[in-house]
Amino acid sequence: MTKSGIEDLTTLLATMEPSLDPETYVFITTTKPLSSLPLSTLDPQLIAQEKEGITIVTTETLARSHGFTEITFPCRKISLTIHSSLEAVGLIATITDRLKDSRISTNVVSGFFHDHIYVPVARAEEAMQVLEKLAEDSAKE
Repeated sequence: MTKSGIEDLTTLLATMEPSLDPETYVFITTTKPLSSLPLSTLDPQLIAQEKEGITIVTTETLARSHGFTEITFPCRKISLTIHSSLEAVGLIATITDRLKDSRISTNVVSGFFHDHIYVPVARAEEAMQVLEKLAEDSAKE
């Protein structure tokens, strides 16, 4: 098995280049079987299967157009445009700790290539500033 991505925390923080997606995303849930959902048109960013149901993150527009009325956490997605290793230690902890200091709620997802942080719509620009400052500070070290 080969490892992929950067593991060094200082390098990850200094070069993460956060990117803010313009869409508003929401979290929805359903107890319908995954195979019955219109995934090709719902265009999920995330699917999490839990014993209580399936959680889906998609755009607010798509959620509503598919009849989902109970939506939660309108948010924006910030992607870290650095290929972080799934075995990197401390990246998410450092980022969420810094956002916590600004009292910004986060929901974090790690994909194979990048990490994605969902933050409240009203705090997205502020979250970007916090992350850009963190990258800048890390690059100086």
